[in-house]
Amino acid sequence: MSKRFWSTTIALCLSMPIAAWVQAQEPQTPASSSSAGYVPTDADLAAAHCVIGEERFLPGDYYYCLGGLTYGQHNYGQSVRFFTTAASWASKPAQYVLAVMALNGDHQPRNRALALAWLALASERPNSRFQAPYEELHKVSTQAERRAADDLLEKMRPIYGDATATKRAEERYIEGMKWLARMNMGNNQVCLEGMSTLDRQTVDPANCPPVQQVVTTIDRQADTVFEGWTGHVTVGSLRQVDAPAKAAGGSN
Repeated sequence: MSKRFWSTTIALCLSMPIAAWVQAQEPQTPASSSSAGYVPTDADLAAAHCVIGEERFLPGDYYYCLGGLTYGQHNYGQSVRFFTTAASWASKPAQYVLAVMALNGDHQPRNRALALAWLALASERPNSRFQAPYEELHKVSTQAERRAADDLLEKMRPIYGDATATKRAEERYIEGMKWLARMNMGNNQVCLEGMSTLDRQTVDPANCPPVQQVVTTIDRQADTVFEGWTGHVTVGSLRQVDAPAKAAGGSN
């Protein structure tokens, strides 16, 4: 198992769409990013647009985006903190990235046991795309490293395992979608904090995307965050709800 292989896979993992929020105009994708085997540069990662409003719905995806952004800025300590926060909100890509960083000694001491523990968490869902890397590393690990990984997992599972992290993330998602449903009462457009940037400002609320468009985008991202977890149900289309009419002769 070569360091080059793992370095490439972490870069490809970081190239996954993160915080792909609907804008008034869709940003142009660099031509090179559409080609097979594209590996993002540090500059690409540092240019990520992480929408703070996503934290209300999918904090795992939001902090994963910040982890990639700060990694591209060479702020590795902050990057690890963001990836770890994302991991606590059930981001399996974040758990995988943390495993690769620990294995490679990427701006931290090499720690194969920690890498194995993170990979065990990243691959815990059925048919996980991270299962093969976990099995590969487990195969070449020593008995001492496996035991150390098991000891780490006892402490990590209550925070980062699906039984806790994914259920908590699902609750956050559901509450956020309820908020969007309320926003849809008599007002079918919404702007989330961080959608605007210096070069793409949204000042007029009329330029904000429709609520349903935001819901669709969030659901698409949620499918990635909850990939393979059987408990996740997407919200789908919202039904327009008018504000309740005041009763005749009634008062506030």
